[in-house]
Amino acid sequence: MQPAVFLDRDGVINQNRADYVRTWDQVEFLPGVFDALRRLAASQFAVVVVTNQSAIGRGIMAAETLQGIHDGMAQRIADAGGRLDAIYACPHAPDAGCDCRKPQPGMLLQAASDLHIDLAGSYLVGDALTDMEAALAAGCRPVMVRTGRGVAQLAKVQARGLDDVVVTEDLSEAVAWILDARAGQSGI
Repeated sequence: MQPAVFLDRDGVINQNRADYVRTWDQVEFLPGVFDALRRLAASQFAVVVVTNQSAIGRGIMAAETLQGIHDGMAQRIADAGGRLDAIYACPHAPDAGCDCRKPQPGMLLQAASDLHIDLAGSYLVGDALTDMEAALAAGCRPVMVRTGRGVAQLAKVQARGLDDVVVTEDLSEAVAWILDARAGQSGI
């Protein structure tokens, strides 16, 4: 079993859009993402995206369109020297009651089963309270970024008393912290 770094998509890897990322042309990678993903690719971690994509359940976007966006992202990241080992997307609307939509841990548990991931040695990097709750529910270490919705969501995380959440500026700083923590040198 190997550890993983789970990544939320919108607000962590690419710009978050209020009207959803609905086409490949709308994907805007955040600064420093490619370097961070290169560093993860060189590590012992599996790199897995876990993303709520309710635009499908709401009828705004087709599942095939989402797959095309994810294929494009994975290729662009690979071209830059990084890798995504898997992408899990919850397509359900928020009121669907599924077990895969974060804050439920379903996507992380499925990835752990599929990819033989050690959840206790894994991290989830996200920009929302629901990401932090999913990490804790799955037994992973939660890491919050201030990009995307992170600044606005941080108050919710603090109000919930989630003291185990590490807060970083962006994915680049999160990856640096994770790699240092794995080496036994955590300093944030």
